[in-house]
Amino acid sequence: MRCYVVGGAVRDRLLGLPVQDRDWVVVGATPEEMLGRGFRPVGKDFPVFLHPQTNEEYALARTERKSGRGYTGFVVHAAPDVTLEDDLLRRDLTINAIAADEDGTLIDPYGGQADLAAHIFRHVSPAFAEDPVRILRVARFAARFGDFSVAPETLALMRAMVDNGEVDHLVPERVWQELARGLMEARPSRMLRVLRDCGALARILPEVERLFGVPQPVEHHPEVDTGEHVLLVLDHAAKTRQPLAVRWACLMHDLGKGDTPADILPHHYGHEAKSATRARAVSERLRAPVECRDLAVIFAREHGILHQVEKLRPETIVKVLETVDALRRPERFALLLEAAACDYHGRPGREAPYVRAERWRAALAAMQGVDAGAIARACDDKSQIPQRVHAARVAAVKALGGRTAVDAG
Repeated sequence: MRCYVVGGAVRDRLLGLPVQDRDWVVVGATPEEMLGRGFRPVGKDFPVFLHPQTNEEYALARTERKSGRGYTGFVVHAAPDVTLEDDLLRRDLTINAIAADEDGTLIDPYGGQADLAAHIFRHVSPAFAEDPVRILRVARFAARFGDFSVAPETLALMRAMVDNGEVDHLVPERVWQELARGLMEARPSRMLRVLRDCGALARILPEVERLFGVPQPVEHHPEVDTGEHVLLVLDHAAKTRQPLAVRWACLMHDLGKGDTPADILPHHYGHEAKSATRARAVSERLRAPVECRDLAVIFAREHGILHQVEKLRPETIVKVLETVDALRRPERFALLLEAAACDYHGRPGREAPYVRAERWRAALAAMQGVDAGAIARACDDKSQIPQRVHAARVAAVKALGGRTAVDAG
């Protein structure tokens, strides 16, 4: 029985990155031997165990044979005669197919160290094509390791997988899991570019794919291309360390521009409502968490008016804040403003602070200062309470006058 650290732990150590978790491969052992040594079984489809002291995962060396479509159609063979090289051969990328024994000696039969040095994602074997999740993983790694590129032969294989329909067999939950992880990396735009390059974005997120090549007015969008704008917005969200809900909202906010009739381009009148409808549909299709779905829908619907606060009457400002439920959900409204700031900065030349957010915060604070309970107690005609509370809120916002700086750019 011999144990080796494999995968991401070895890769990240060689890259000088922090190692979060260690996974082990065990060669020459049976499940009965693992149990006899006190390991606890956790694997359902193949033998995986938790170490009795460290709780790290130890998997028996195994091989896999394709038996169906998608990423679950595999027959797994785990036995004492499976070698370390056999196990590493089934892995996705050469940089993830490096092992280290308990003394730290590296075993690298497929050139992973060379590809690490060259910053290249390269598949280990043609078996890469058997698991469509690997396309999503490569794209996610591109978002994490910003200066790595996909080897031409690997990109060609990924394109063939898309053309063969393998990606169409991915279940929504797994797609969301990989997309969400990629969105939380340092350069999420790179994930989307890799998915575009191999044709997978058109299958997984066709609503985003169709934004590329759609023009916008150059006076508001120097980048012109709607798809490029979305990528800039997304990377600004990553740069400012926004949570997943904000990043998802940034990705979804302009989907309606893909529906704009060609004869009115580059203008996109009323795209906000269309964007909200599509944001909801995509979020529900991929089983996105409720907080991600709701923020995406609200931001898609309201982002246009959020950018116009300096032009709005106090009555309209109050109506917007009531519509987005800012009084009851101030924490979600704060995320909405973060997404608006990312949208503002997601175009060249927008380096100044997004001070419109301060106007919205001041307006919300003014509304929060209205004592609705006192108004209700003083109102003899209870049917008038909503109107009087609303009027008091409008008056409070109106009293702000010009004291709050507003960005007119």
